[in-house]
Amino acid sequence: MQELQAENTLDYLRSRGDVADLEQAHVEMLGWGVSNVVLRVTRPAADDQIIKQSRTQLRTKTEWISRLDRIYREIGMLRLLAPLLPSGVIPQVLFEDRDNYLFAMEAFPADHVVWKQALLEGRIDLSVADRLGSYLSAVHSQTSYRPDLASEWGDLEVFDQLRLDPFYRYLARVRPEAAAPLERLVAENLATSCCIVLADFSPKNILLSRDRLALVDFETGHYGDPAFDLGFFLSHLLLKAVRDVSQFEAFADLTRHFWQHYRAGLASVEQHPEFAAAELFRRTQGHLAGCMWARVDGKSPVDYLTKEEIRQQVRDFTRGLFDSPATSWEETLTRLKQACSK
Repeated sequence: MQELQAENTLDYLRSRGDVADLEQAHVEMLGWGVSNVVLRVTRPAADDQIIKQSRTQLRTKTEWISRLDRIYREIGMLRLLAPLLPSGVIPQVLFEDRDNYLFAMEAFPADHVVWKQALLEGRIDLSVADRLGSYLSAVHSQTSYRPDLASEWGDLEVFDQLRLDPFYRYLARVRPEAAAPLERLVAENLATSCCIVLADFSPKNILLSRDRLALVDFETGHYGDPAFDLGFFLSHLLLKAVRDVSQFEAFADLTRHFWQHYRAGLASVEQHPEFAAAELFRRTQGHLAGCMWARVDGKSPVDYLTKEEIRQQVRDFTRGLFDSPATSWEETLTRLKQACSK
């Protein structure tokens, strides 16, 4: 396997015949995520492209290993999801190189903003949450109860390596007081399978440019429980609300808008038990608690909760959700706000 870096990527592309020898192209390493090398190729004479390559060892302090061939899952997910969402939301795959565990896709405009950064800077746009709620419900509803997709995407090993083990099992080991509810959460998640789940639907994977929005990073995609996507996504918004309680209500409104548009898109599946409002909310609460706590004490803690006082507030809130789940989203928000005031 040839490992690409900024210094050798143009030579690699020239060897494929993708970049003319005299073309003044430029390559830079991007900081997306922890699991892959991501490079942007700027080409004055052609459209820019993104190259993504798997690495076995993820870039974390604690050892974290995952299969190299997870990159193939991402390629497949990109092709599966593109027709389900508005044009441009999912990048187009340009080529794949399975020998080197990489692929290239079309690049979003270079002046884009990563939504995570915008949120951390206090730039909150409710219309983004509206669109994201609609997009996620479209993915979940349009792929639900499909035996063909269940067969193709039912392998959960990569999802386990990148989510269940480093988030829930690792947390259970370092925080034994959370072990029992986390074990139940894992068991129920593995037993619930009804649609395509992205498992990395988070602000760091949402790119904004003027009125455009794109989604990236799909290597954890699988056929499973939609509640994981909901808990995972909402955990990111609530963790940012905890970080800056002066904007708590603004972040709370983001979650309300997201829920409203997500639920509105489930009309075709809400008669099924896995998507029934109360049942889906119950499972979401578990993943919200597990993901929030894992981003404090798991293998990949968020980089913006630096005060131990705030991390303890997250532990107290999530332990409370495990012990006594909320019965509504408004109750969830009220309890979190109360935890932040202690």
